[in-house]
Amino acid sequence: MNRYPLWVYVTIGVALVLGALYTLPNFFGEAPAVQVSPARATLKVDQAVLGRVEEALRKAGIQPTGVFLDLSGVKVRLADTDTQLKAKDIIDQALNPDPANPSYTVALNLLPNSPRWLAAINAQPMYLGLDLRGGVHFLLQVDMRAAIAKRAEGLAGDIRSQLRDKNVRHAGISREGDTVVIRFRDAETREKARAIIAEHLPDLQLADASTGSELRLVASIRPEAQKRTQELALKQNIQTLHNRINELGVAEPVIQQQGSDRVVVQLPGVQDTAKAKEILGRTATLEVRMVDEDNMNPGTLAAAQGGQVPFGDEFYIERNNQPLLVKKQVVLTGDRLTDAQPGFDNQTQEPAVHLTLDATGARIFKEYTRENVGKRMAILLIEKGKGEVVTAPVIRSEIGGGRVQISGRMTTVEANDIALLLRAGALAAPMEIIEERTVGPSLGADNIK
Repeated sequence: MNRYPLWVYVTIGVALVLGALYTLPNFFGEAPAVQVSPARATLKVDQAVLGRVEEALRKAGIQPTGVFLDLSGVKVRLADTDTQLKAKDIIDQALNPDPANPSYTVALNLLPNSPRWLAAINAQPMYLGLDLRGGVHFLLQVDMRAAIAKRAEGLAGDIRSQLRDKNVRHAGISREGDTVVIRFRDAETREKARAIIAEHLPDLQLADASTGSELRLVASIRPEAQKRTQELALKQNIQTLHNRINELGVAEPVIQQQGSDRVVVQLPGVQDTAKAKEILGRTATLEVRMVDEDNMNPGTLAAAQGGQVPFGDEFYIERNNQPLLVKKQVVLTGDRLTDAQPGFDNQTQEPAVHLTLDATGARIFKEYTRENVGKRMAILLIEKGKGEVVTAPVIRSEIGGGRVQISGRMTTVEANDIALLLRAGALAAPMEIIEERTVGPSLGADNIK
């Protein structure tokens, strides 16, 4: 009979006990739940929101089996699906008085039903796929023509910048479909422009399209550049979807490319299809605009608060609750961002977001700050077509180098969220849901049987 040292038996025994312990969560199953997360990057879910949720449920006579706050938001575990649906409506009404402009996303979800002591030792159930757990399935079609059109629009701006920098005059630049048309008054200028564009914008191929006395160059995107643009658009959309789905708190989501222009998204355990679609489509971008200093007087501001906004302006409330009139003309957009990282202000040590601009964005920002020293520049975060002023500092001097910092009454969590949203940016190309279905767990169960 083989005999082993005592420590071997002890090790095997400990391994068996730990293995049995960490399999226990799989026997408790999942419970219906409601999840609350911020609908805008500048909002946060904290103890105050947790208190509002608990108070709303108490007034409605709903007794949850658990309410807790984690990094993804407030989660409310409930006894059954009927109570879950009722609780969702109650919480939604309490947190979002204006349904047209919700501050928080209230979604149905499933949570492990494990006791707290198991969760405290990080014992989690095995995450099942869509066929065993149920959830939602989306098939999205990426609009590649829109991606090419957006790229052509960007190249039109680059052509303007290059010709302006080289002091080459033109009679107009416009985008027509997927091409950019440049008009000239004489052949010599046209040839100069042709050489500059060929040197600095290799993704474009040029063709002479002069008609009569009008001299024109038509710039179109080369086929290999179009293919590269489409591939990058698909990759960026997939990355953006990953960032968005993190807010749902979904474990083991499936986001993968299907073919050359489609994306499959599977969200196990998600019950609320409408909220899932809303969050998938949520992105944020940045806009830099000038404050309308000429109208920043008490009378005009009071009239603007009453709805009489001066022509060419938009009315906002700053984070310190001060009214602000911002010009509609956009100086710079988030399309010129190459990176966004959370950090701290070097002088005040307050949380901040550090932005890096591309070459064109850096040049535009440098020019505007040089020409508007002493004036205020507003930095807005745009989500779902609605803007919020993050900060509106006074320009002290010309800012070059393509490095910009935004700060102002934000927490570390908010700085991280804003940086994440800006890095994800808007979708590189629009996407349309062409297939949508809710999958029950019966398929996998039938296969197992």
